[in-house]
Amino acid sequence: MSNPKPIIGVLALQGAVELHKAHIEACGAEYLAVKTPAHFAQVDAFILPGGESTTMLKLIERFNLWDSLAKEFSKKPVWGICAGSILMASKVISPAQKAFGLLPITIERNGYGRQLESCHVQILGYEVSFIRAPIITEISDDVEILSQYDNKPVWVQLGNKIASTFHPELNKQYPSPMHKYFVDLVRENA
Repeated sequence: MSNPKPIIGVLALQGAVELHKAHIEACGAEYLAVKTPAHFAQVDAFILPGGESTTMLKLIERFNLWDSLAKEFSKKPVWGICAGSILMASKVISPAQKAFGLLPITIERNGYGRQLESCHVQILGYEVSFIRAPIITEISDDVEILSQYDNKPVWVQLGNKIASTFHPELNKQYPSPMHKYFVDLVRENA
């Protein structure tokens, strides 16, 4: 990456996409909403946003994007947020579904409950939102826990792959410490 401003691609099939723009730009990086293999090749890293993981999977399949995404994910840093963390897991439960297997974690969909159980909490002194959030129920020993909530891992990392079960992008104090951490990781991996 010769560009001092890494390009962070936010998968723009469904979900909270545009909300990442201000956070990414506040970190000195470039934001790009990505939908096609041509877009995927242009970015230095990916954010898989929050939204509805089953809808995202249907769109990935419908537009035949699985193989090109898997190829790019194998080479570049990836951060999955809420539904995006589900897409990154090696195993998904309640119910089971296909995922990219980028992190050796088991994740339970809607583990914190439905919409009424959604809440705002402080992670690293920064307010984040749990919205129909999944729960990471199992992690491999080599996965680092970056943060916990309610004695459960909510932000984890292995190499250049990160997953968080919460949404930092909804907070308008730019950038979130999580976006800064990810952009710094992208620069280190350049």
